[in-house]
Amino acid sequence: MSPDGRDDYDWLYEDERRARPSPAPPSRRSNDLPPPQLPPPDGRAGAAARPHKRRGKGRYLWLVLIAWVAFLVAVPFIAWGQVTKVDATPEGERPASRPGRTFVIVGSDARPDDTGRGRTDSILLLHTGSGPSVLTSIPRDSQVDVPGYGRTKINAAYAYGGPPLLVQTIEQNTGVHVDGYVEIGFTGLVDVVDALGGIEICPQEALQDADSGLDIPAGCQMVDGETALAYSRNRKSYASGDIARGEAQREVIGAIGAKARSPWTVLNPVRYYRAAVQTGESLAVGDDVSLFSFVRFAWSLSGAMGGNALNCTVPIADMQVNWDSTRASAFFEHIANDTTGQLGDLCTSDGLPPS
Repeated sequence: MSPDGRDDYDWLYEDERRARPSPAPPSRRSNDLPPPQLPPPDGRAGAAARPHKRRGKGRYLWLVLIAWVAFLVAVPFIAWGQVTKVDATPEGERPASRPGRTFVIVGSDARPDDTGRGRTDSILLLHTGSGPSVLTSIPRDSQVDVPGYGRTKINAAYAYGGPPLLVQTIEQNTGVHVDGYVEIGFTGLVDVVDALGGIEICPQEALQDADSGLDIPAGCQMVDGETALAYSRNRKSYASGDIARGEAQREVIGAIGAKARSPWTVLNPVRYYRAAVQTGESLAVGDDVSLFSFVRFAWSLSGAMGGNALNCTVPIADMQVNWDSTRASAFFEHIANDTTGQLGDLCTSDGLPPS
């Protein structure tokens, strides 16, 4: 043994000790869990979360759809609350009710809640039934028998006795039972057209009229409420006067209906709400007209200028607006019997026989 205490033969094993590897650390068992911040290797947690997210989005979309449908349904009820109800039921004997429904539409220069009656600038009949819908203009200067007042202009009936006398006059001169009365305030027409964002009209010639304030070029164009009102009131720019004005009024009604039925109106909540409420504020209806029957009327009126609907002026014998006794009688008989598909040449835009 050497003086330092080491075995004299240890040197023989020194190299072997240095070459011997140190023991390896114990390996992790294959079933050890991964660190908690990492998902399991098979990704099952992510797969389970995705359907949950999809279900959440689906519920949200259903809630939005239900709210939208509720809004669309609620707005007509809100608008109906703005409509003025008036007594329009005439006294005495009336024509029997027949198939189909016929409404009187009056355009007045007064708002429905005004104390005065104002004037009737337009009178129309809308008939709907099994055949084509028919929108008929009755010129306000038409010479007819007004009960209690003799033969005079038909709009005098409104001035003398309001809606009941006007309905009675129409029924006795046409033989058609009137199922409902609707009065449109022309000043409210401005608000309705503006709420819809304007309408398109297509005059065939340039028109200027100092009384109505109309000044427009020929051709199709978008107009606001003020211009649409002036276009509806103008008659002095036409050679046929009140006859041509009736045609323009039907055009405006058709344009309003087309814009109101447009998907862009229904899909725009602000426009939809404003148009409905403004329409309600400008209307007066007979107190026997229900919301359901009015909705049917409005839907028919909005489509009266398109499709297979007919647009007519009551058959007249001359430009003094005397009705043609033979043709007018046959015309209203078809309306009363709901055989509008057989009107044929009795329906013309100006009321005169086809040339």
